[in-house]
Amino acid sequence: MTRQQGDDLRAWTRAPASEDASAPAGFAGGKVRGKLTRDAPLAKLVWFKSGGTADWLFEPEDREDLLAFLAGIDEGTPLMALGLGSNLIVRDGGVPGVVVRLGKAFSQVEVLGECELRCGGGASGILVSSTARDAGIAGLEFLRGIPGTVGGFVRMNGGAYGREVADVLVDCEVAMPGGNVVTLPARELQYTYRHSALPEGAVVISARLRGTPGDPQQIGAEMDRIAAAREASQPLRTKTGGSTFKNPPGDKAWRLVDAAGCRGLVMGGAQVSEKHANFLINTGDASSADIEGLGEEVRRRVAESQGVNLEWEIQRVGRP
Repeated sequence: MTRQQGDDLRAWTRAPASEDASAPAGFAGGKVRGKLTRDAPLAKLVWFKSGGTADWLFEPEDREDLLAFLAGIDEGTPLMALGLGSNLIVRDGGVPGVVVRLGKAFSQVEVLGECELRCGGGASGILVSSTARDAGIAGLEFLRGIPGTVGGFVRMNGGAYGREVADVLVDCEVAMPGGNVVTLPARELQYTYRHSALPEGAVVISARLRGTPGDPQQIGAEMDRIAAAREASQPLRTKTGGSTFKNPPGDKAWRLVDAAGCRGLVMGGAQVSEKHANFLINTGDASSADIEGLGEEVRRRVAESQGVNLEWEIQRVGRP
């Protein structure tokens, strides 16, 4: 971020709606109604509970507030959306530019009929799957097993238990840097395994998901099965980030990590989970450098002993 961009953002500090605030130079908007925080600690907002600060953290009041803010940011300002922080390592040097965190106004789920839901970008997988269950919409139960929000699911083609977002997404509404809103059908996201073509800096405002008619009791039973399977096999009650590495074609990342002798491996305050070898955990005082360094050491050992180059599934952002 340039000095001028920093000066411009400082002029966006929150002001009560009753106050008259003019837009600073270089911005098309004015004051924000949401919360704009400089040097905002991010560790408390991510599951690993580690990492540095965001240069700026913006929590918009609503859709219009978000779009006005995006319209005012100078071109080239780094921009990143943050959901529940479950699949993320925030590096210790912090995140440049602006981190956008969508709150309650973006967490609504609406039943549209035709077995469709419109889900806000900040809605959790549990809320989406529960709403689908109550409406008798099957096929979205797998979202119960993914810790995160719709925005992250859409960007990363989130999946679990044999299903993924590419199977159920109709389209998504996306706010782009500059404040423009576009609706992208699923085919334009060019989904592959845990990857999409969604541009950097794009913020998913909402998504339409489609299921099939189903019996609420059967849907609920499947959700309960998924929840029990996660509890039994994953270290859910630790500071973790979810599945660390992508499954290679025809194999499982956890099996390769285990075969390389890395289960329980420790680096600083970070450890490979004893319960599930594809999970890294913060045992209490790990830095993000510990966690990322441990992951890289696991990758090295797997490549050396198993001949497979594991790819990170967890997103790593910010300055080392």
